[in-house]
Formats: sequence, C-alpha cells, structure tokens
Amino acid sequence: MKKNKFSKNWIIKQKRDIYVKKSKLEGYRSRAVYKLEEINNKFNLIKNNTLVIDLGAAPGSWSQFISRNFNNSKIISIDLKDIEPIKNLVHIKGDFTDEKHKKNIKNYFGKKVDLIISDMAVNTTGNKSVDALVTGELCIDAMNFAVELLNKNGSFISKLFMGSSFNEIVALGKKSFLDVDIFKPPSSRKDSKENFIICRNLR
Repeated sequence: MKKNKFSKNWIIKQKRDIYVKKSKLEGYRSRAVYKLEEINNKFNLIKNNTLVIDLGAAPGSWSQFISRNFNNSKIISIDLKDIEPIKNLVHIKGDFTDEKHKKNIKNYFGKKVDLIISDMAVNTTGNKSVDALVTGELCIDAMNFAVELLNKNGSFISKLFMGSSFNEIVALGKKSFLDVDIFKPPSSRKDSKENFIICRNLR
C-alpha cells in the first residue's frame, strides 16, 4: 500500500511539475537538464569544443544539453542503462565503479579532459541516511576519478545529498581543487536533500 501511495503521489507531482512540462516541450529527455543548465548559467563551466565525461548519464539529458548547445563538444557517458543516440556522444552500458570501464573511459580521449559531470545516485531505499551515504561514496569515487583525468583548468560537477559523508566530500573537494561551491539549482525539488558540488581548477 505504501509503495502504491508513493507511486501515485509521484505521478501527481510529475504532472504538476513545470520542469517536466518544459522538458517535453523543448525535447529533452528529463527535467534534470535544467539543473545542469542552471549550474552552467551560474558558474560558466561549459564552452564549445569541450571534452566531457558524463557519469550516471541515463536517460541522457545532460549529454543532450551539451551536445545541443556547445559546438564540437565530445562526450563519453556511462550508465547501467542504455541511452538513445545523441550527436557527438559515445555511451558505455556498465557500472562506473568497474575498473575495466574506467580504463575504457580513460583510453577514449587519450588525454586530459575539460569537464566531468556526475548525476549518479543509488536507487532510493526510503532510508535517507543510507541513500545519502551510498550516493556520497559514488561522489567520492567520481571525484577521485576526476582528479586523475581533468586538465589543470578542468571542472567537476556531482550530485550529493546532505548526510554523514557531506563534510568529508567537501573537504576532499577543497583538498583537490582551488574553487569549491555547493549549489542547489532552482529546478531541484524543494523537498529533496539533493545538492551539487562544483569544483574548478585542480591544485
């Protein structure tokens, strides 16, 4: 009963959500696109000719936004799910935490990249503390990967939730990057603990 009630409430929220409606009108695959757009409007991280790695990419709206708006950008993405084709995108279906996939991503460009974005999160269990902790671990893994692969002026964007690992993630960001900000985009739902960490310029 609880699950059915949650599903019904989610459907009602989706139907009322202006960002869901807007994404359909503009041909984007999910409302998440506006989070990246708002992050970029504030921090100006994405430009033409950008080399991008998109972690946890499905259904692909972040890659779609970059491909559509920034000329000659090249993107490699990874997710447990398939993604419908997007211009200038190569997609890997698999688990980012698997070392063989990390190696394939590194080999794709064969050089340092400009931007790594991560919207990775675990499937929610209903226990917000557990969800925040496990998603935090994904964020840390993605950040360590970014430190290895970004060029000196590169940027890293990742979802994280307020929780027990939040301060650890921010501290790791500050240890690795000169500029670190926490930002909750206006399109992020008010009742969500979701935030994004924006890291720029490697130390």
